[in-house]
Amino acid sequence: MKLFPTYVVVFLLSSTLIQAQAGWNWGDDAATSKEKNAIYNDMMKNNDFKGTLEPLEWLLTNTPDLNAAIYINGVKIYDQLQGKETDPAQKKAYQDRCLKLYDQRIKNFGNEAQVLNRKAYKAYKFLKDDKSRYQELYDLFERTFELNGDKVAINNLVAYMDVIRRYRANGGNLSDDEVLEKYAKTMTILDKNVEAYEKAGKDTASLEKNRDFINKMLTGMVEIDCDFIENKIGPAFEANPSDLALAKRIIALSLTYNCSKRPIFLKASKTLQEQEPTFSMAKIIAIKNDAAKNYNEANKYYLEALKLAETGKQKADIYYGLANHYRARGMKSKSRSSAFAVVKSDPSRKEAYKIVGDLYMTSYKDCRLGVSKVDDRAVFLAAYKMYERAGNRRGMSNAEKQFPSMEEIFELSLKEGQSLKVECWINETVSLKRRPADT
Repeated sequence: MKLFPTYVVVFLLSSTLIQAQAGWNWGDDAATSKEKNAIYNDMMKNNDFKGTLEPLEWLLTNTPDLNAAIYINGVKIYDQLQGKETDPAQKKAYQDRCLKLYDQRIKNFGNEAQVLNRKAYKAYKFLKDDKSRYQELYDLFERTFELNGDKVAINNLVAYMDVIRRYRANGGNLSDDEVLEKYAKTMTILDKNVEAYEKAGKDTASLEKNRDFINKMLTGMVEIDCDFIENKIGPAFEANPSDLALAKRIIALSLTYNCSKRPIFLKASKTLQEQEPTFSMAKIIAIKNDAAKNYNEANKYYLEALKLAETGKQKADIYYGLANHYRARGMKSKSRSSAFAVVKSDPSRKEAYKIVGDLYMTSYKDCRLGVSKVDDRAVFLAAYKMYERAGNRRGMSNAEKQFPSMEEIFELSLKEGQSLKVECWINETVSLKRRPADT
């Protein structure tokens, strides 16, 4: 029995179907074209990539407008060959042929934007270590970004910044402002991808890694410091303070370079909070305003953070901030209420009682009536109780040094251990104790 090669069988079985396919231009010698197409496809399926070259190249030469598939498959074939090739010259030849196929595909089938989006990253992998071709690589990425805009492939973002870095380091004519402009363009695209991922419920960790890489490459090209962020990036944000993407870049760079004390950081943070409110950012804004003694703004964002808090620990953090905030403003009653709320939200946060102890310790002059030394010094008994709850021995020691003396207690016919009402804003009942030195 006469046996036929597999590719001939495939050709015979599929020729009728192929002939009927729309979008296939078999040329003047349709029979040979179909046979060559069947042969190279069969060999490709069997991973005989070198065996595909003769029929594939015949098709590319004689039927260049056959179908986009010969270019798509051709790229796969030459990529496989270059990956396994050990001879540098042959490897380079395979890579160049692979890249050339993208150009031929555009010539015959158009769709330049999408094809260059694919070619760019492949070219980056092949050419990134060849300094003689950095201009070619740079021009390719520029064209890719020009045509694709926000639709640039994610893997081209880091590659683009690396191409810019390599190009500039080897004599490419790019100013700091031009680098910054390209950085901003890249980060805008990345931000939009992050937003799309979040809406789709996808993990954005890989995108944030890309952000880190891009930021690191920027710092390798342009000297970044707080003045740079404020004076180079700041003006664009001041002109358009609702620009969320720019606000995020300012925040990221400010945190990276310890510039969060600059006014531009706070402005950018407010923009982010207005458009994408989060507990963490509200907390940061509140703390920053508190430090600057912008108390009304601080209070606003503390309360906003409280609404956004999802756990007892988060609530405790904000109440603790509010306790200190109100204390700094002389609002002792509110400070105490916030401190108690800390422990209610997170029972492990006993240190909040120290704030109350401090409030009581500093209330002697406010609450002193001058009628009874025991009554006047009762605030220190109340302070001691709070320090004791906080486990703050230093506070306890300082408070008990201010307890009424045994003589003062005796003069009023009072006894240790009896209950004593602390008036004024404190309004607590304490157990009467004498000063330790009197024991």
